[in-house]
Amino acid sequence: MLLVVLLVGYVMWDRLVESMIFYPVRGVAVTPEQLGIEGEEVYFTTEEGVRIHAFYLPAPGARRALLFLHGNAGNASHRLPNASELVRLACSVLVIDYRGYGLSEGRATEAGVYADARAALGHLIEQRGYSENRIVVFGRSLGGAVAVDLAQGRKLAGLILESTFPSIAEVVASGPAGRLFRALAGRRFESASKIGQIKAPLLFFHGDRDEVIGYELGKRLFDTAPEPKTFETIRGAGHNDLTQVGGRRYFDRIRQFLEEVAPSS
Repeated sequence: MLLVVLLVGYVMWDRLVESMIFYPVRGVAVTPEQLGIEGEEVYFTTEEGVRIHAFYLPAPGARRALLFLHGNAGNASHRLPNASELVRLACSVLVIDYRGYGLSEGRATEAGVYADARAALGHLIEQRGYSENRIVVFGRSLGGAVAVDLAQGRKLAGLILESTFPSIAEVVASGPAGRLFRALAGRRFESASKIGQIKAPLLFFHGDRDEVIGYELGKRLFDTAPEPKTFETIRGAGHNDLTQVGGRRYFDRIRQFLEEVAPSS
C-alpha cells in the first residue's frame, strides 16, 4: 500500500513540475494564408502514435531545410511571422506544435517533446526529401534543450541555439528560493550533459538583457559545447525580442551560417 501511495505521489508531483514548465496554447492563432505567405498544415505521427501538427513553409527551389523548435509557451502559429523571415533565407521551414500544443494530440512531457522533434525530423527526411546533412535545427529557449537532445550523434548540417540554458535546474536556481526550486526541478532538460555529443556546427544567440534565461547561462552552455561553435550577443535584447533588436544583422548572421553549413548553390 505504501508503495502505491509513493508511486501515485511521484506521478502527481512530476505532473505538477511539468505544468510549471510547459505553457501550451491550443488551437491556431493565425494561418499562413492569413499572413499572405505560402505554407501548409501537416500532420505526422510519433513512434508511440501521437499525432503532431505542424506548418511547412516551402522556399522555392530550396536545397536545405530548417526545423524550428519553439519555446515553452504559445504554439507553432505564433511563430509563423518569424518562420516566414527564415524562409526568405532560401530555406524551407517546418515549425511544429509539441504534443498538447496547437492542434497536436496528447500532453506535453519532457520525453514526449523529444519524441515530437524526432518525428518532425523524420518528416523532413522521409516526406520532404531532405538529407540529414541538409537540415539545420533551430531551438529557441526550451526548444534549445529539445534541439540538443535531437542533435546528439546526428550528422545534421548545423544547430542554432537561441536564448537557451544548460538545464532547467540552473534556470530556476538563479531565481528567488533558488536552492529549493533547483532540488524540485530535478534533472530535467539537461543540455549540458548532452551537448558534447553534438557533431554539427553550432551557432548561439543570446540577449545580454535576457530577464528569463540569464545571459551567463547561455554562455555557460556555449563553453561546454564542442567546436566548431560561435556565440553571438544581441546587445540590448531580452528574452523575446532578439529578432526585433537584432534586426537585419540577426537574420544576415543566420543566412551566413546557413551558407557555411548547407550552401544554397
